[in-house]
Amino acid sequence: MFAPLLKKLFGSKNEREVKRMLKTVQLVNAFEEQMVALSDDQLRAKTNEFKARIAKGETLDKLLPEAFAVAREAGKRIMGMRHFDVQLVGGMTLHEGKIAEMRTGEGKTLVATLGVYLNALSGKGVHVVTVNDYLARRDANWMRPLYEFLGLTVGVVTPFQPPEEKRLAYAADITYGTNNEFGFDYLRDNMAFSMEEKFQRELNFAVIDEVDSILIDEARTPLIISGQAEDSSKLYMEINKLIPQLELHVEEVEGEVTKAGHYTVDEKTRQVELNEAGHQFIEDMLTRVGLLAEGESLYSAHNLGLLTHVYAGLRAHKLFNRNIEYIVQDGQVVLVDEHTGRTMPGRRLSEGLHQAIEAKEGLNIQAESQTLASTTFQNYFRLYTKLSGMTGTADTEAFEFHQIYGLEVMVIPPNKPLARKDFNDLVFLTAEEKYAAIVADIKESMAAGRPVLVGTATIETSEHMSALLVKEGIEHKVLNAKFHEKEAEIIAQAGRPGALTIATNMAGRGTDILLGGNWEVEVASLENPTPEQIAQIKADWQKRHQQVLESGGLQVIASERHESRRIDNQLRGRAGRQGDAGSSRFYLSLEDSLMRIFASDRVKNFMKALGMQPGEAIEHRMVTNAIEKAQRKVEGRNFDIRKQLLEFDDVNNEQRKVIYHMRNTLLAADNIGETIADFRQDVLNATVSAHIPPQSLPEQWDVAGLEASIASDFGVTLPIQQWLDEDDHLYEETLREKLMTELMAAYNEKEDQAGADALRSFEKQIVLRVLDDLWKDHLSTMDHLRHGIHLRGYAQKNPKQEYKRESFTLFSELLDSIKRDSIRVLSHVQVRREDPEAEEQRLRQEAEALAARMQFEHAEAPGLEQPEILGEEVDVALATAPVRNEQKLGRNELCYCGSGKKFKHCHGQIQ
Repeated sequence: MFAPLLKKLFGSKNEREVKRMLKTVQLVNAFEEQMVALSDDQLRAKTNEFKARIAKGETLDKLLPEAFAVAREAGKRIMGMRHFDVQLVGGMTLHEGKIAEMRTGEGKTLVATLGVYLNALSGKGVHVVTVNDYLARRDANWMRPLYEFLGLTVGVVTPFQPPEEKRLAYAADITYGTNNEFGFDYLRDNMAFSMEEKFQRELNFAVIDEVDSILIDEARTPLIISGQAEDSSKLYMEINKLIPQLELHVEEVEGEVTKAGHYTVDEKTRQVELNEAGHQFIEDMLTRVGLLAEGESLYSAHNLGLLTHVYAGLRAHKLFNRNIEYIVQDGQVVLVDEHTGRTMPGRRLSEGLHQAIEAKEGLNIQAESQTLASTTFQNYFRLYTKLSGMTGTADTEAFEFHQIYGLEVMVIPPNKPLARKDFNDLVFLTAEEKYAAIVADIKESMAAGRPVLVGTATIETSEHMSALLVKEGIEHKVLNAKFHEKEAEIIAQAGRPGALTIATNMAGRGTDILLGGNWEVEVASLENPTPEQIAQIKADWQKRHQQVLESGGLQVIASERHESRRIDNQLRGRAGRQGDAGSSRFYLSLEDSLMRIFASDRVKNFMKALGMQPGEAIEHRMVTNAIEKAQRKVEGRNFDIRKQLLEFDDVNNEQRKVIYHMRNTLLAADNIGETIADFRQDVLNATVSAHIPPQSLPEQWDVAGLEASIASDFGVTLPIQQWLDEDDHLYEETLREKLMTELMAAYNEKEDQAGADALRSFEKQIVLRVLDDLWKDHLSTMDHLRHGIHLRGYAQKNPKQEYKRESFTLFSELLDSIKRDSIRVLSHVQVRREDPEAEEQRLRQEAEALAARMQFEHAEAPGLEQPEILGEEVDVALATAPVRNEQKLGRNELCYCGSGKKFKHCHGQIQ
């Protein structure tokens, strides 16, 4: 009740924060005259002065006004660009570890230089994270002259970079790279066999460009480094032949079967399920082709792998469509990012799904993978001491940023007011009518001399639009996942008068569309341009720029709504940069995916009530509200998926921290003799306790079993029974001491034979290998546990609690196994005296061979078939909930029973 009044009196929290920062902006501005008076050398020397002041204890906050003034002056001299006051506010937001929401064209790349420069002065490194390698290289090369002028070094990390080059990039003051590359390098570092092989320093400060794309869109799936597992390509091919024989099961109102089949598809959750008839049918088929033994069930423990293959085949055929979820390029299945429309070469789907798609397309099936290391973006980026980000659209996800990452969103005021017009959505009955209206709009805009950008959600739609325009004889450029190498080139000229560009989703994100085209790209295309040529290009551009402004600016046309409002806002944001004129309009039909799945019934009934004719469009606030409600549903579902992934990975993350800490301690130590001694003591205690129960009589001891276990684990045959017969005073405690003395003597003898240095080096390599092998197997076990844990909901158990309990037991067993297996190998193996350098070279070659076989996956997000995805309180409810296939009635519609009453007063009341 009082909140609106208080907001009116004191302003929103965002407004108060901006006001507070504007006071600091005045301090920065006060330094400007002083900085202008400095020579280049004096300005550059400020960096060393700041570093010296930090070394004496001065804080970055205290340095901020003067450091920002230095960065601003360097920007003027080197880049020819002066930071606006609102850009200084953006820089402060980044320094404070917050997210700066800035509209398209407000100069986010330049804003980043402020926070990056200030934090790089600490000497601990700054990472600038971008969404793709092109932007990482572009931004690094663009801003390198500025940073180098100020005496800072700049590096870029890219895939397949030589190790030495990558180490230099990470050692630089400022390192540019993609979220994937930073994440994978973190995992690679924790698979290294020596400290020298590692790349990253401690994670200090990161600035994430397009932070919503990286921390929200891509956070639904984990980063996985995997190696090849056993070949099962023949099995995929066999199952691929069986899948087309399965038929879709379709039901109508009140459960009457229209078409009896074997499986159902849920488009909302992107899941496919076999029904009872389907299970029986597929079992019979598998038995017939010899993949399943006669009388065996597909659900027997040893056949669950076969069931996984069957479901992978079903999903490949029924949920994954060529040119939408993936494309085939050079004989490979290349995934398409649903959020950006870009291809993702090198990424593979997990759980055998990628191989199933390869079988469906008749391609060579690549070997399945086994997880070697994995993490999530949430847990990786939370490792940074300070995290910040920039984007044009973050406010709609502010709650998630705060809850998951502890990041506040600051909306930075624009330098110039927004002049773009956002028109209401137009909704048509069919897709054909929608496309006809889009073509008509394109013709009208181009006739007026306006540049047009058409945004599509899939490659298929962009190609369909292109075909329609070719038919009409309209010249255009297509920008989709198949040709993203040309993105910057096409986007650079997309603002020319009458230019028409079709872009899949946010293809070309990170590159501004300048009205009139980009004159700098024209200059760059010339070899040794003369000043006269440059002046002419600028003059021509100025004319074109004015012509486009007068015609109404860039027209953005969207062919459908995305499942996230934020992606729609990004598309709108392509027009109206820095106060330019522009407009946007969304064209929808009831056949669009989002409308068909979430909003069609209500809108269709509304349209029927209006008596709409084919070709007519509806433009109404109720329709827009229904669509936004549908989008909020999907956003909520996707948030649940990300939160769910995080809750499960938080369990894994605690284990990951322990294992990686253990590994780093081993790598950093010159001598792990004490660790080996601790391992030996723990293994011996566990072995003795297993054969001598606590507080038991000697008659209850399993001496023969103890002798066998000591021989197996420690490689030493000891006459324990003889000792007990000869010494009446040998009780449990003294027996443990005597055993340890004998085991140490045997190991010391081995050390004398091999040499202390050779054995120390060998110990470290053995423990690392044992740890890595067992950790890899543990990850595989955890994957299986994770995928099956939702079934506990049927037994009235909480799947999350069950997962935590079982994973703790598994991890305890892992730690015991690391100790036992390390001691067993070290006790049995014969260590030869070898040249340490030759041994190190051999290990390095083995590591390089392993690296060559590694695959780097950012796996497909799971759907909502698992009850625990939606939270604990619905685990059991979902396990037993009936599937609704009948049409859902609105509360105010007439009841289906024919009573003439409204649904809410009739059967709706009963329900």
